Amino acid sequence: MEAKAIARQARVTPTKSRQVLTLIRGKKAGVALDALRFTPKVAARVIEKVLKSAIANAEHNYGMDMDRLVIVRAYADQGPSMKRWQPVSMGRVHGYKHRTSHITVVVAER
Repeated sequence: MEAKAIARQARVTPTKSRQVLTLIRGKKAGVALDALRFTPKVAARVIEKVLKSAIANAEHNYGMDMDRLVIVRAYADQGPSMKRWQPVSMGRVHGYKHRTSHITVVVAER
């Protein structure tokens, strides 16, 4: 039995999220929470919330034991990009994109 949690349109780029997700993939839930707590990246805060939600889903919906939970899958997909503008000299403007990501964490009991 697997339990999962998804954070949609998280305001962090998928590339930065994937760097943090490689740290926790395949680890026990408690060890992964400790690793995320001491990782100095913005994406770690978002992923920590998603992991806590997946653990809560596993305990509440399926009656799983938190001490036996393992992260089976963790991935970040590209979300919609928000188009923004930055004014520059001589009345011109430069466009840029705020990228978002859909972060998914799946836990299972071992």
